[in-house]
Amino acid sequence: MTVTDFLLPVFVQVFLIFVVMVLMGRARVASVSRGEVKIEDIALDNRNYTPRARQFANNFSNQFEMPMLFFVLIAFILITRVFGTPLLVLAWIFVLSRIAHAFVHVTSNNVMWRMAAFSLAALVLFIMWLIFAIQILTAA
Repeated sequence: MTVTDFLLPVFVQVFLIFVVMVLMGRARVASVSRGEVKIEDIALDNRNYTPRARQFANNFSNQFEMPMLFFVLIAFILITRVFGTPLLVLAWIFVLSRIAHAFVHVTSNNVMWRMAAFSLAALVLFIMWLIFAIQILTAA
């Protein structure tokens, strides 16, 4: 295992964040350009954006919730050099499930599919933290 192996899923997750941010920006600009929203109605918060623009904004916000625990864990893995195939495989499953979650969230927004992707990511992240904690605590 190398540092690069563990940074690749991080790079993909970061790329996802930027893709969602660009899509959110496009949806917001489009809603203002079409006159669906006035600037003064969105100056303080995004409640008055169109549902489509809010859909992207909500997903963008989601990218700074659970993925932050992923980023911290990967940083700890790199600092402590507690590498391993199970952690790497789980990192990729986490990122792929986050991509699935984002895709469902900004397209059909099918809550059951979205919850399934979210739950998978949460379970995988929990298992990653558990593996990491056990490896660190038993490495004496």
